[in-house]
Amino acid sequence: MNRVIWVILDSVGMGELPDADQFGDMGSNTIGNTAKAVGGLNIPNMIHLGLGNIDGMKNLDRTDAPKGCFARLGEISNGKDTTTGHWEMVGIHSTEPFPSYPNGFPADIIEEFEAKTNRKVLGNKPASGTAILDELGTEHVSTGNLIVYTSADSVFQIAAHEDVVPIDELYRICEIAREMLNDEHAVARVIARPFIGEEGNWQRTANRRDFSLQPPIDTVLDYMKAAGHQVTGVGKIEDIFANKGITDAIHTKDNMDGVDQTLEYMKKQEKGLIFTNLVDFDSKWGHRNNYVEYAKGLEAFDTRLKEITDQMTENDILFINADHGCDPTTPSTDHSREYVPLLIYGKSIKEGINLGTRKTFADIGQTIAEIFDVEKIAIGESFLEDIK
Repeated sequence: MNRVIWVILDSVGMGELPDADQFGDMGSNTIGNTAKAVGGLNIPNMIHLGLGNIDGMKNLDRTDAPKGCFARLGEISNGKDTTTGHWEMVGIHSTEPFPSYPNGFPADIIEEFEAKTNRKVLGNKPASGTAILDELGTEHVSTGNLIVYTSADSVFQIAAHEDVVPIDELYRICEIAREMLNDEHAVARVIARPFIGEEGNWQRTANRRDFSLQPPIDTVLDYMKAAGHQVTGVGKIEDIFANKGITDAIHTKDNMDGVDQTLEYMKKQEKGLIFTNLVDFDSKWGHRNNYVEYAKGLEAFDTRLKEITDQMTENDILFINADHGCDPTTPSTDHSREYVPLLIYGKSIKEGINLGTRKTFADIGQTIAEIFDVEKIAIGESFLEDIK
C-alpha cells in the first residue's frame, strides 16, 4: 500500500462515551438517533463495508458478508471538538481542555480586539450561528460592527456580511484575533463566518475559514512530509493543523465539492495521503438540529462513496471515520462526546475483520505511520497486521 484516502465525516458519532455524563451528552448517538428519527437510512455502500456491524451500532442494518474492516473508536483526549478529535487521530493527546467562554469573552480581550481592528463588537456571547445573525445581522450591516460569538466549544467566531467587511479583511481580522488569543485564552479556533443576504434572509457562505492553534508537537503528518511523502488536505484539514505537516491543500464549498476534490486528487496524486474533511454534517445540519437534512447528507455521501471505491487501485487503502458527535435529535446544538465509527476498505486487505472497540482515535494515525514506514506517533496502536 502506498496511498491512503482518509475521509472524515465531521460529527458522525455513534453513541455516548463512558464519560459522556461529564459533558452533558447522555443519550447522544448521532447516526443511530438520526436513523431512528427518519425511519431508517438508505446507505447501502457503507452498510456493505460493515457500518451496521460495528460494536454498539444502533438502528442500522448488519450485513452477513462485510467487504470492509470496521471498528468503534473511543477518545482519550479531554474534549469533543474538531481540533481535539483531529489532533488525536494523528498523535496528539490533549489532556487539558481548550478554554471555553459560557459568559462571553473577558472585557479586556474584547477591548484589545476592538482597538486592533478599529471596529466595535456586537454580541460577545454563546449563540447559534444562524440565531445570532437573526438577532444582530441588521445592526451589523448598518454599523459595520463585528458580530463576535462563541459556543460550548473553544471558538472565537467572527461573523460579517461580505458587502460590509470584504473577505480578505475578515480573514485579516481573524489573524489579529488568532495572534491575540494565546496562553490562558488560547482558544482552539478563530473562525471567520462570512454571510450575505438581507434581514430575514441571511445566508452563511462557503468562505468560512478556521484559524487554528499550531499543533504543539509533530504528528504523523509531519513525519510523512519529512520523509518526502505527499500530504494533501481537502476541506478544512489545512486549517485544523495550521498548515503544519501539509504539502498541498484545497478548500471546499460543501460535502459534494469535497468528494469531487478528493476524486480529482486521486487522479493526479498516485502516492501519499489524501486527507479530506466533509464538514456539512456538523456545520449545516448537526448544529442546527436538522436531522432530516443530516440523514439526506449521509445518503448523498453514501452514493458518492462508490465513486471513490471504484477509483481505488490495488495499492490504496480507504479510512472513513468521524471526529466527534453532534446529535441533531437532542435539544443541544453543540458537539456531543461520542464514540466514532471507522470503516476500512482496500482491494488488497482482508474483508469482514471486526477490530472491536479501540481506545483512541490515534490507532488510525499509528497505522498510517506503519503503512508509510515513518516514525511512530506517541499514542495509539497500529492495526495494520490485523487487516493485511
